[in-house]
Amino acid sequence: MSMSLKRVGGKEDGGVDLVGWWWLPHNAASVSSSSPASTADRRRLRVIGQCKAEKKKMGPNYVRELEGVSYNLLARGFTTFPVPSKDNENGAWAEFGQDSSIPLVALLISQSLFTKSTILRAHSSSIPFFLLHLPSLEDTLVNGKEAEDGDPRDVAGNLGSVYCNAALSGTQGLLKGHMEVRWERHFSGESGRPALWWKDERLQSWTPDLHPLVGQMG
Repeated sequence: MSMSLKRVGGKEDGGVDLVGWWWLPHNAASVSSSSPASTADRRRLRVIGQCKAEKKKMGPNYVRELEGVSYNLLARGFTTFPVPSKDNENGAWAEFGQDSSIPLVALLISQSLFTKSTILRAHSSSIPFFLLHLPSLEDTLVNGKEAEDGDPRDVAGNLGSVYCNAALSGTQGLLKGHMEVRWERHFSGESGRPALWWKDERLQSWTPDLHPLVGQMG
């Protein structure tokens, strides 16, 4: 997903489990999956994330909670937010608090599926939201076994999903409608996974820590 995230959860996390950067092309840039990324290709967006491992489907209250945290950060400034030091040994938050002009994206990661009302609540928010369903390995294996005896599409929703709201991926949103999520299936017919596309081209996963020789990113 081209995200560089660090865990900062703790007693003084202010409702935040993850902070970091999302490395996406500039809105005017095109993408070529066959060519390597360069410093001119990507910009960084600030990400704050919450991770939830609920047995039941995730309700809209978690969207409202993360929305409130986001508004609080935007209003107070990132440098004034409490810094959890124990789990922040790499100084992720210190760098994260610099340059408040960098746009913010709220990332909500759930081990269980999102309810319809949760998705609708995120879509109505003015905060750019990225909802990511990451099922447990056990659930994935169980669903994969079920799919062997039936139609893989019957369990595709349990194999992982991504939702972006209008404030993030809409034509008037942060990414100006250039990014979309597409479901990609394996050529063997197995259930696939969501992938990011930019201006009708598949977006290659890229972060500076995976490509250290590329150079310094601004």
